Amino acid sequence: MKALRWHGARDLRLEELPDPPEPQPHQAVVEVAWCGVCGTDLHEFLEGPHMIRKGPHPLTGASPPLALGHELSGIVVALGAETPGVSVGDRVTADPVWRCGVCYWCVRGEYHICPKSGSVGLASSGAFADRVTVPIAGLTRLPDHVSDEMAAVAEPLAVGLHAVTRGGVRPGDNVLVVGGGPIGFAVVLAARLAGAAGLYVSEPLKERRERLLDLGVTEAFDPRETDVRRELFVRTGRIGPDVVIDATGVAALAAEAVATVRRGGRVVLAGVGHGKVEIDMGQLVFYERAVLGTLGYHHDIPRVIDLMATGRLDASPLITGRFPLSEGAGVFADLAADRARHLKVLLTPKGL
Repeated sequence: MKALRWHGARDLRLEELPDPPEPQPHQAVVEVAWCGVCGTDLHEFLEGPHMIRKGPHPLTGASPPLALGHELSGIVVALGAETPGVSVGDRVTADPVWRCGVCYWCVRGEYHICPKSGSVGLASSGAFADRVTVPIAGLTRLPDHVSDEMAAVAEPLAVGLHAVTRGGVRPGDNVLVVGGGPIGFAVVLAARLAGAAGLYVSEPLKERRERLLDLGVTEAFDPRETDVRRELFVRTGRIGPDVVIDATGVAALAAEAVATVRRGGRVVLAGVGHGKVEIDMGQLVFYERAVLGTLGYHHDIPRVIDLMATGRLDASPLITGRFPLSEGAGVFADLAADRARHLKVLLTPKGL
């Protein structure tokens, strides 16, 4: 089979590999239909390794080089064990999180923060390939009227849904989303579903602001030209937004989010960052603000598929590019050079 493998920063190679072995009891093999390019994939391409380990992963044993890609849809071709609701030949998407299944967090259902956890495409070979091995527990069967393309964006949408759930967004809330990239876009969709009355975005790229305005956000600000904190304070009756969700991972913006949210409000940090954040303790204690981290999702991908199946969630505006896997290395280079051009790009090994 063909696979687009990461060998190091700016080193992706389309290679011929053996098909995945027969799956173990906790595994399934999926023939890939589509796989989305995640911001995490792009970071690994540009300057990795970050989430890819240099040596064997403690749970999977995999080490680089390995195929990237964890936002997938496809057809089950092998199951390591009988799985309720899923059979060989079914169209599926997959929660790509590997988990040990026995630790304190896994037993509580919080498998996404298992100390040994990792993701397909980072901790094992990923879905930028003809076939991929995934956790059998993460399979979600697709209803007939949810397309393979839409199912491939269920994973990033689950990130947005989980962040909004963590933030406790309620009907009538005013919400500020910092960052209008794919995860910010997913947060906007989820916050709208949760009933946010005022939905504001801070995003420096004009193309992204325009897409978000087309989606129906209340207002999209350019933080280079606008004092977003002041504008939100004025527009919410001198109160401030109930919830601020940072989708950038930029440390300085996390501190700004704390200063922007209303007294008693909640800040959710959804962007994967690597820096340290300096926060004035008084901003938290005297105003009883809460700061929450959020990592990916747990049990959220089936919720996204249900929302799609019932027509409540239209993910089509998120997809802005479709390319064959054979062009994958060039697609990554183009995305690195011009991030404003696309939100979510999908690759397929099937050809277009």
